[in-house]
Amino acid sequence: MTQLGYDVPPDEIARRLERRGPLREVFVAERAGTTLGWAAVRIDEGFVNGRQAWIEGFVVGEDARGAGIGSVLLDRAESWARERACDAMRVQSNVLRERAHGFYERHGYRKLKAQFAFRKVL
Repeated sequence: MTQLGYDVPPDEIARRLERRGPLREVFVAERAGTTLGWAAVRIDEGFVNGRQAWIEGFVVGEDARGAGIGSVLLDRAESWARERACDAMRVQSNVLRERAHGFYERHGYRKLKAQFAFRKVL
């Protein structure tokens, strides 16, 4: 996670994994006990857009990029969402991550809009 700027301690990751529930899943790609990448997905049934799945986080390690691992993770996440009657899969990607944009577009995703993200610490 730190490769993409997510500074989350391991014990917090463990807590988040324990709280997954039926509307959230994390898929992990590994080889010989080494984590190569992961995809976190959640289902949301919004009033306007209906039942959709969202990619909350998606990381493939630098040494594993370009080897098809991202495609496998994305396929698995999409299958999981279809199995749960989701109409669409959505993902947000930082405007600076152009390589990621190309990856999603090669897999059939289309840009919907540009927007600002706001946050307030509570």
